[in-house]
Amino acid sequence: MLDRRRMQLLRAVVTSGSVTAAARNLGYTPSAVSQQMAVLEKEAGIALLERTGRGVRPTEAGRVLTDYAAVIDRHFTEAETELAELRAGRTGRVAVRYFATAGATLVAPAVAALRREQPGVQVELKLSDPKDPLPEVRNRLADVALVVRPRDQLSADGVRFVHLLDDRYSAVLPEGHRLAAKRELDLTDLADEPWVGSDQPGPCLEPVLDACGSAGFSPNFVVESGDYDTAQGFVAAGLGISLIPEMGLGNRHPAVVVRPVRNPEPIRTIYAAVRDPSPAQPAVHRLLDALRNTTAPHRAEQSAAEHDHEHRAEHTAEY
Repeated sequence: MLDRRRMQLLRAVVTSGSVTAAARNLGYTPSAVSQQMAVLEKEAGIALLERTGRGVRPTEAGRVLTDYAAVIDRHFTEAETELAELRAGRTGRVAVRYFATAGATLVAPAVAALRREQPGVQVELKLSDPKDPLPEVRNRLADVALVVRPRDQLSADGVRFVHLLDDRYSAVLPEGHRLAAKRELDLTDLADEPWVGSDQPGPCLEPVLDACGSAGFSPNFVVESGDYDTAQGFVAAGLGISLIPEMGLGNRHPAVVVRPVRNPEPIRTIYAAVRDPSPAQPAVHRLLDALRNTTAPHRAEQSAAEHDHEHRAEHTAEY
């Protein structure tokens, strides 16, 4: 079996024209270089060098092996460079699964920011399985999946959850509704209202049902819409009220009124699900950083809103 280092040494000898010159250039002794050439010829099973006065020249076999040594050296250098790019997160491929409302609000700006900073990273984007995207993460079909998950259900074999955002639900009312004059609503204010369903059964509907259950009632769904824009259309037409998360209110219908809901406040918590344990994947870490940076303004707004609500509650209690 041919040794790559000896092939590179042969290339140095051929390029410099003599064993002595190659040894001087590389900092070896001539005898050490000669010994290595002898071993390489034994590995090749054919003569590689022939003497010409004080120097040497390659035989046909030596020329062939020298040419391949140059190709191998170039590919080896390219491999080292590509690995360095991967280690630095400047290249690589990340497969992402996301649900619809997270696409425009979270994924799109995060991927755009990642491409600006690291254009060599390729991102594959697909809508996630509506049932459960976690098997794709476990089976290495996806590197990252955006999911809605209750805080008490963060234990899943082979998956780690990275918190991104708490997405709060607000009440959406038709203009002129009797509750529209209130600055904020208790959830029980909506108990006797007809409801427009904005989510299919699953993790996004569960926070609404759980909050209503805690408030002592079950919502009376008179319409099922399946998406937030359609739900707003039904609300605007006066068919009922709805609860819609902040991320679902990007395209607000002009004929609806949005009010915060308290006591309790329904919240869906959004995570990035990644494999655990998994080898270091710098490109995945880069994407997670971009997602966290995208959600940072949302978290800051939520923190400010919570502080304002607590301040008003304390002020009201004083009187």
